[in-house]
Amino acid sequence: MSATNPRGILIVDLGAQYAQLIARRVREAGTWCEIAPPTHALEVAKTMDLGGVILSGGPASVYAEDAPKIPAGVLELGVPVLGICYGLQWMAQALGGTVEGSGQREFGHTSIGIVRSEGPLAGIEGRTVVWMSHGDKVTRLPDGFAVYAQSESCPFAAVGDPERGFFGVQFHPEVSHTVRGREVIQSFLFEVCRMPGDWQPASIVEREIARVKEIVGDEGEVILGLSGGVDSSVAALILHRAIGERLHCIFVDNGLLRKGERDVVEAEFREHLGMDLTTVDAGDRFLGSLDGVTDPELKRKRIGHDFIEVFRAEAKRFRNANYLGQGTLYPDVIESVNVHGGNTAVIKSHHNVGGLPDDLELGLVEPLRELFKDEVRAIGRHLGLDERILMRQPFPGPGLAVRIAGEVTPDRCELLREADAIVTSEIEAAGAHEGLWQYFGVLVPVKTVGVMGDARTYESVIALRIVESVDGMTADWGYLPHELLRTISNRVINEVRGINRVVLDISSKPPATIEWE
Repeated sequence: MSATNPRGILIVDLGAQYAQLIARRVREAGTWCEIAPPTHALEVAKTMDLGGVILSGGPASVYAEDAPKIPAGVLELGVPVLGICYGLQWMAQALGGTVEGSGQREFGHTSIGIVRSEGPLAGIEGRTVVWMSHGDKVTRLPDGFAVYAQSESCPFAAVGDPERGFFGVQFHPEVSHTVRGREVIQSFLFEVCRMPGDWQPASIVEREIARVKEIVGDEGEVILGLSGGVDSSVAALILHRAIGERLHCIFVDNGLLRKGERDVVEAEFREHLGMDLTTVDAGDRFLGSLDGVTDPELKRKRIGHDFIEVFRAEAKRFRNANYLGQGTLYPDVIESVNVHGGNTAVIKSHHNVGGLPDDLELGLVEPLRELFKDEVRAIGRHLGLDERILMRQPFPGPGLAVRIAGEVTPDRCELLREADAIVTSEIEAAGAHEGLWQYFGVLVPVKTVGVMGDARTYESVIALRIVESVDGMTADWGYLPHELLRTISNRVINEVRGINRVVLDISSKPPATIEWE
């Protein structure tokens, strides 16, 4: 594998809600891939050591005026092509077949019968269950194509022209509902495209280090806003491997961190990994800006503004640092691309360092910008990152400020910080955190009556937010064992002065959000 240009698969995103999932399945199989909208497909293909193409599904009809315009040259790249759903329909039509609206739409689980256990269906025989989601279907195959699988209402559920390496499936192999979907993708990669399967943590690290060296050169220096989250932490590890002491990390303690967070970051990066780490104690500044503020959006804006100003002031100390390191991930990049022809260079503004202004006059170095979160964790583990940071649950940029409903004060921060530490430590000690997306406490802006001993109390409320999710886009509330909930409640009320009630948030997303503000 080339250090900076591995052999890979091009995924043409035709508006599918599952395009990222296709890419994740390909990466999980040890194969590099890139996603591109159809208008940039040929341009991206020319930059790759191309092994194959996957055409995604999409909501449009191939005969509609607003259907994605795929260059015919995609079928002339000399590599195998797999069309999924809409991708199959476009390929069939482009090669002389016919696509029509279906009199009987197929949505959900569907049983298909395998006709030819070859190509992408190699090793699959008899019947299997797949996930369908289509209203149109191929009604006449192009010359050279044969049927590989069919359902009762879809005679061309899977088709192929092995001579040209063109295959298509009407179902979605990338979703978990397709029982043997991963096998379909893997067979296309390894049986059809003959991919080497060399996209592994060690090779990823080698590639990203080489890219950083290429960008920064032998004398360039980089400053990195280190939050202590997994993304900025792994970015720091890669940058440090590439340029050593020429990396300067800045950690801003805004007074809104969880208990012990600053100590963990300083111990890992300064003491254990030997990085140049500057800790900025800016708690008074941030809390001062939040004095009297209760509106969630205003909280976020003031925190973001203060972060930029603090980071700007610290960055000026490094006169020779001409690059800014960031932990931008691949989803941040591709979600900003318009499927019908957007600018592939556009990046969403929510970088780890808070959307820094252009007038910092620094070049960008983003060693994770082509990686998914699971890949970031895999290479972080490969590089020896502390598990406390590696498996850290997502934490909002504004920190505890958006978990304190209402006014943010030093006393209220300390109240939540202590309660949240009990919540997280008890859940983790019981092993109940496995499978949870997030688990934390929220300080509710009300007080309630209680009784402690023979005395009446009027104190604050902590809400437990326990969330199950795959990607944070949708989520359901998780229910902890009864005895664990009892332990958490007893400890919070008994050990944190100022709290006399603990409640459980049982709201899903949507309609609620994971965070309270």
